[in-house]
Amino acid sequence: MALSLPHMVWWQLATRWLISGGLVVGASELGKRNELIGALLVSIPLVSILAIIWLYRDTSDTEQVADFTTGILWLVIPSLVLFVTLPVFLGRGMEFWPSLGLACGLTIIAYYIGLQLATKYSGIS
Repeated sequence: MALSLPHMVWWQLATRWLISGGLVVGASELGKRNELIGALLVSIPLVSILAIIWLYRDTSDTEQVADFTTGILWLVIPSLVLFVTLPVFLGRGMEFWPSLGLACGLTIIAYYIGLQLATKYSGIS
């Protein structure tokens, strides 16, 4: 029996969720054994690559893919705020949860600024 289109859509979404979730779980488990290798796996833009592939597969629109990757470029920069501030806070003796909360708050502010700059200077919305 052939699957109808709505089932295919849910099947594809479920597959995408499993792959994406598997990457997160795999990176955290690998990070327990070797921090540098776990960090390497997370630093590789696997989720971005998968999203780019799925976007192109769904739309076949190279202009949309180009805009999407330009947006990623603009927003990678604000994400660095988390990776700069969290180790600084922890290194100065701040507890984990307050450090993470403050680093996330600063990262949210950086993302807001990054979104404003991206829409103003990149021409994407």
